[in-house]
Amino acid sequence: MNAWLLLASAILCEVTATLALKKALDHPAVYALVAVGYLASFILLTRTLKAGLGIGLSYGVWAGCGVALTAIGSKVFFSEPLNAVMVVGIALIISGVLVVELGASH
Repeated sequence: MNAWLLLASAILCEVTATLALKKALDHPAVYALVAVGYLASFILLTRTLKAGLGIGLSYGVWAGCGVALTAIGSKVFFSEPLNAVMVVGIALIISGVLVVELGASH
């Protein structure tokens, strides 16, 4: 369970850093948040691996959730488009992550 909490934290840090990139375009001081967010994300991902989750599963969940949450966050915070095709893509990412998780647990 600890590994999954570390992974969730890594994902949230990465998504925060990625969304902060957009804000940093107009407010350069926000680049500090970007740097800290990415650094924290990689440290937490490393700790996830040390806690026992495999790299394939960890990276797949990290990347897939990061893409999905960033797309949703960009809609919420920046009013960027999130159309039906994108929602289908997010659903496919979630499905893929679940299939990888099922495969890793066997």
